[in-house]
Amino acid sequence: MRAAFAWLLLTLAPTAVVAQIPTTPAKVVRTYPHDPRAFTEGLFWHGGYLYESTGEPGRSFIRKVDLATGKVIEQTTIPAPIFGEGIVPWHGEIVSLTWQNQIGWRWSLDGLRKLSEWHYPGEGWALTSDGHSLIMSDGTPQLRFLDPATLKEQHRLTVTADGKPVAALNELEWVDGEILANIWQTDFIARIDPANGHVIGWIDVSALHRQIGYGDSDAVPNGIAWDAAKRRLFVTGKDWPTLFEIAPPKGR
Repeated sequence: MRAAFAWLLLTLAPTAVVAQIPTTPAKVVRTYPHDPRAFTEGLFWHGGYLYESTGEPGRSFIRKVDLATGKVIEQTTIPAPIFGEGIVPWHGEIVSLTWQNQIGWRWSLDGLRKLSEWHYPGEGWALTSDGHSLIMSDGTPQLRFLDPATLKEQHRLTVTADGKPVAALNELEWVDGEILANIWQTDFIARIDPANGHVIGWIDVSALHRQIGYGDSDAVPNGIAWDAAKRRLFVTGKDWPTLFEIAPPKGR
């Protein structure tokens, strides 16, 4: 049993409780190349391309990427020493986070031009959207819901597994009315009910992690993108050489 799974059991709930929440191994549909120097923090699909944000000072970028080749089509740099974090599209723009600088930006989807900046308390980890609000993770068990126009906080949602808070919520994606979230330093993606914050299932990507090789301890699964039109779900990890298309989770 991998250390990450042991960490999950200790952090979230006793083994019997975790077993009560359905766990589905990720089923690979197809693989694509991924930049092995991309320390993935955010990922989304838009207009036929992947958009990816990366972290680490001096290695933080926001990129438009061709899926088939992994080639970077456009890129903008987050200058060192800032550590880039999650991104989300909203009405022709990209909203981005930084890790501990309490600053984010709006960028144009076309050309990745910086448009404005905004500020928030605490850390920034990831972003997604339910079509009405932006949803932000900050490394805690709470998700923040933000007004997309003002970026002011509307409310928070505490994520729990059988009543126990789930910490280290990382990269996020809205998929068929659920919030999918990588759990940092584990091989599990949580399927979260946005109505109450309950984890209703786990997606186990440990086989994908083994396939690319464990490598550095920071090279953990992170990055989820959803192509709603073609119902394709993409996942990758920090510094992984492969991006995987996996079968989407079945409905509740």
